[in-house]
Amino acid sequence: MQAATGRRHKMISYAKYGYIFIAPFFIVYTFFMIYPLFNTLLLSFKQNGSEHPEVWVGLQNYQYLLFGEEGNFAANSVQSKFWSSLGNTFILWAGNFVVQIILSLLLAVWFSDARIKIKGTGFFKVVMYLPNIITAASVAGMFMMLFGNSKYGVINSMLLNLQAILEPIPFINDVWISRILVMLIQSWMWYGNTMLLLLSGIFGIDPSIYEAAEIDGSSGANTFFRITMPILKPIFIYVFITSMIGGLQMFDIPYLLHEGTAVRPALKTAAVFIYENFHQVYNYGYSAAASMILFVITAVLGMIVFRFNADSTSAKKRKAK
Repeated sequence: MQAATGRRHKMISYAKYGYIFIAPFFIVYTFFMIYPLFNTLLLSFKQNGSEHPEVWVGLQNYQYLLFGEEGNFAANSVQSKFWSSLGNTFILWAGNFVVQIILSLLLAVWFSDARIKIKGTGFFKVVMYLPNIITAASVAGMFMMLFGNSKYGVINSMLLNLQAILEPIPFINDVWISRILVMLIQSWMWYGNTMLLLLSGIFGIDPSIYEAAEIDGSSGANTFFRITMPILKPIFIYVFITSMIGGLQMFDIPYLLHEGTAVRPALKTAAVFIYENFHQVYNYGYSAAASMILFVITAVLGMIVFRFNADSTSAKKRKAK
């Protein structure tokens, strides 16, 4: 009995099985994310073109993109094109985000209001989320058919038949009309996803809080701005960061929404600039450097926005403790 009691039991560790199960994720992530990012960083220090791709030029590509050659800003230089693409990116993202968040918030509050008692909310949620699962190429093709510049575009054809206009409206060629069109398309594609995120956050709020506010005589608007909005702050931060990351990488709709072979200058985003330099003019160094600059901008803005989600009193609490 003593021998049996004193015998050391062999402990079985199941931790290794956990590592085995999560290993495929890290392998795929390393192969498709870490390695391309590292390779892009190396490529950004190399010479442009396919003739001498192994020639190292240091920070020259970054200098030309940010400051131009010898500090001179030329109208058609790679510097002007890069800054123009960055400006287009922020304009298109900001316009689409404002429309998207306002529409999503209004619908989320509307669907979650128990006093309205909307019937068929599940059906409406599915219908509003559907644009999010349609491919961007299909959406761009559909809107090109609707807003084509020629008289054969659906909108122009309808307006001409009604004699509301005398000449077709250049929806795609006009700078601001084309930008507004891209903003509306992006908002239409993503507002359903944002609405569901906000809706889940609203449903996660304790109903007793609203009951106490109602007993205290709080109005609907006061309850919304004093209770709902502050509690939804983490959801807003998450939506803002994910929208910003997707907006700074905006490519499909601006690139496909054009007639002919050339993308309109007003719709050339940073992602379009990177793609054209890599695949069309073979400026691999410029393309890689622009990618790294966009990566740094996204990371910095993400950290700044994330700071708003931090508890402003946490430092004081730690010091007091």
